[in-house]
Amino acid sequence: MTTHRLSTPRTFSRHQLRFRERRRPELLPLLAVWAAGRAVTLWLLAHDTLGVGEVGEEVRVLYRHWYERIAGGGLPTDETAWQYPPAAALVLLLPGAAPGLTYFQGFVALALLADAAVLLALVRAGGDGAWYWTGGLPLLLHTPLVRYDLPVTALAVAALLAVRAGRDRLGGVLAGVGALAKGWPLLVLTGTAPGPGTRRSWWSAGAAALAGAAALAAAFPHTLAFLRHQGGRGVQVESVGGTLLSLAHLAGWRGRVVHRYGAFEFAGPHVAAVAAVSLLCTGLALLWLVVWRVRSLHRSDATPLDAALAAVLLVTVTSRVISPQYLVWLLGLAAVCLTSRNTTQRPVALLLLPAAALTSFAYPLLYGEVLAVTPLGCLLVLARNGLLVAAALLSCRLLWAEAAPDVLRVPRDTAAGVARVP
Repeated sequence: MTTHRLSTPRTFSRHQLRFRERRRPELLPLLAVWAAGRAVTLWLLAHDTLGVGEVGEEVRVLYRHWYERIAGGGLPTDETAWQYPPAAALVLLLPGAAPGLTYFQGFVALALLADAAVLLALVRAGGDGAWYWTGGLPLLLHTPLVRYDLPVTALAVAALLAVRAGRDRLGGVLAGVGALAKGWPLLVLTGTAPGPGTRRSWWSAGAAALAGAAALAAAFPHTLAFLRHQGGRGVQVESVGGTLLSLAHLAGWRGRVVHRYGAFEFAGPHVAAVAAVSLLCTGLALLWLVVWRVRSLHRSDATPLDAALAAVLLVTVTSRVISPQYLVWLLGLAAVCLTSRNTTQRPVALLLLPAAALTSFAYPLLYGEVLAVTPLGCLLVLARNGLLVAAALLSCRLLWAEAAPDVLRVPRDTAAGVARVP
């Protein structure tokens, strides 16, 4: 590709800029690899001894406990570990409704169904996304099977693909429902095309979220209590801010790791300042996204996909918390980007693969080192978070360059023709 600055952009006919049709992957080899990879993760879950072990205990103990409370008619809002939007209750109720299965088995089955739904949606969309998802998710080992992020990711992927297909209202509804379960799926609407499409998708998302919130408020009391617990959170050990505090600890900073709000966080001098800076960075990241939307001029079919990945990456790296399952979101959105030949995010998708692998070393394989803030633990988290920050910055740079208002990009084979225009 060649970049030209032109006073008057030339209009190219459809046949000059036509790309080859998106190819769909061969289904049987893909399903065979998917089944083999998921069989390995199921085996790891059945023999849950890697690293700190007991990765599935969160489902067996905590989620099961919450399920019983929710089934009894109330949310566990008095527990500081409950920091989820109200629709999370519905996700936690579903495994208990599976006939003939224990709660744990039903939860894993739900995760596998969501995984398969993402795969089939990516196959239908064409491109390299299905293979990326098939090979990328097992890098997180068996952790995704025992967290409720796979069903939420399935909603976000479906929303983004619906927007790409021009079904703006459906995409908005799916994003709004996903936001009621985990918040972040609303960001997939960041890059919708200005005009009627944006209005349809954003209004649909808002209507779905408000209607769902009202229905859940009628069913459960205190549905917004989770915000109080979110606001009280500190800096998690595995976050970018936590990495800085880990390095400071090695240099003599007098802090310690404590378990509160359902996670391991740092406590000590200056932690509140690091948390405040993280929140400020999140605000600045959202402001950058607004500026990008206002200034972006050139768009392709991949722009909504690329913008969604950039938005979630920015919010992830500036968050006070980076849990291992956050990589599920990023892998899913990167896979959606790879369904388009016009995506700018291929280098970003590649960076996320070693980041996912390092995440598994940080948890569960060497989580004890991370919590003890040893040099090895610090190195692992530093490397993983360094890759995530690099991916976020690269994603934003590529997104901005692709939509730069004063630059027209044309295929190299048409550049000579442009140069000859009198």
